[in-house]
Amino acid sequence: MNLVLAAIAVIGVSLSGPLMAATAAPVLAIAFWRNAMATGLLAPFALTRHRAAITGQNRHGWLLAFVAGAALAAHFACWVASLKLTSVAAATALVSMQVLFVIAIDALRGHRAAPAVVGGALLAVLGVVAISGVDLSISREAILGDALALAGGLFAAVYVIVGSRVRETLSTTAYTFTCYGICSAILLVACLAAGVPLGGWSARAWMLIVAVMVCAQLLGHSVINHLLAVMSPVVVSLMLLLEVPGAALLAAAFLGEALPWATYAGIVLILAGLAVVTAANGRARPAETLVAD
Repeated sequence: MNLVLAAIAVIGVSLSGPLMAATAAPVLAIAFWRNAMATGLLAPFALTRHRAAITGQNRHGWLLAFVAGAALAAHFACWVASLKLTSVAAATALVSMQVLFVIAIDALRGHRAAPAVVGGALLAVLGVVAISGVDLSISREAILGDALALAGGLFAAVYVIVGSRVRETLSTTAYTFTCYGICSAILLVACLAAGVPLGGWSARAWMLIVAVMVCAQLLGHSVINHLLAVMSPVVVSLMLLLEVPGAALLAAAFLGEALPWATYAGIVLILAGLAVVTAANGRARPAETLVAD
């Protein structure tokens, strides 16, 4: 069942890029609305069935939830900004370093990864590089964009690591409602501060924003948040690397785009890396840490 959910999550996040690219609205505004709309949809369930769990969190629980939401907002902000300053290929390759940041952060916390885990992660990242290519330009603007893409990967790593901690005490619905609410509030402030418009678009743009929310937020991130209770952050981060070839395959299927051989080679490398890490690290967590939805 978890493999089915993982496939749904990968398809959901893979649709994010093509849908956002087709939406005639600022990307930061789309990031706000996808989180805000998801928060609104989850509210009736979260505030009825899970209200006691949400309001009953202690100060440490609220702090972790805030850090997760803030990290998700920072990931969106850095990722969007990097795409305007550097090439899409470079930004994609650098943000995929998320999995290596997860391993590094775990090491700083005293949880050193096995050599096979590190090797598998590097193999998967190499697969992303094979697909996207390395197009690192030497200019002040491009270097800033590359740095922002790396920061986006770092914040994404913090998001999944902290999220896995929060999921030990909160259900998927309670956590996603809290996290998305915090994230959308921070993104709203960012949009207002940057003068990013939050409306005035065509009906088609709004329909695509709803599609992004359903696919990327509810079927993508929400399922990922569920899997954080039964998979390690390293495995989840590796799984998310499949978004890169996933978006390419979807574009080929629906837009008739021809894929270079490097795409298929990259998919093999990512799957091989994921298999190595899964075998070495194990996916399941102890049953006592799981929280029912």
